[in-house]
Amino acid sequence: MTTVLETRVLRKAFGGITATNDVSFTLPAGARHALIGPNGAGKTTFVNLLSGVLLPTSGSIFLNGEDVTEWSVRKRSRAGLARTFQINQLFADLTPLQTIMIAINERENAARSWFRSFGARKDLVGEAVELIESLNLADVIHNRVGSLAYGKQRLLEIAIALAAKPSVLLLDEPAAGVPESERDQILNVVAALPASVSLVLIEHDMDLVFRFAKTISVLVNGALFVEGSAEEIARDPRVRQVYLGEEVINHG
Repeated sequence: MTTVLETRVLRKAFGGITATNDVSFTLPAGARHALIGPNGAGKTTFVNLLSGVLLPTSGSIFLNGEDVTEWSVRKRSRAGLARTFQINQLFADLTPLQTIMIAINERENAARSWFRSFGARKDLVGEAVELIESLNLADVIHNRVGSLAYGKQRLLEIAIALAAKPSVLLLDEPAAGVPESERDQILNVVAALPASVSLVLIEHDMDLVFRFAKTISVLVNGALFVEGSAEEIARDPRVRQVYLGEEVINHG
């Protein structure tokens, strides 16, 4: 099976603290993979390394077989890696349509002229509308982003990432802060994404994780503690012990 994302003995140290400790990780094409671990396990640091927000102290990162260890966030995005963040990074005064058009124009290397060319490329406008509809945002397409329900804002973040047409999508706690009544909508949208996009979900909501993931990696103290199928992880007594009775144990 083709590997789309790989790390080799990846390490990140902040002074005397090792946040990512020699993590070797492989993501096959079409994967539905979750990354979990207790608070302070190093999940966000690991994702920041994958996306280029942080550069590693040592080790390597490969995207579609190419060494991207020293690449910038933007260069990795153009090569097929996209991510969402725990905290929304949206423009409150724009509409979803305008937001997605900016993302598409950035992909097409025309972001600086997007205001002038907003309606010039009917195919790109059509692409934006289709993407918005596929993420259940059609009813708010012309609304101010700042006025949207939080669940809708999280869906818009996923739409922005998808506008880059990634081969790998890192979803950093997409349900964080979202009311329980809106979480199913996010999960349904994620579940419906095409197999051409390999997904890594970083999430504290164990119900979401076990409904989504085919395989799961558990990080503890910055190191890869155990990895396996969702069923294996749910029944692993070591994982139960790490979580000290947290909700993960209810899925075994």
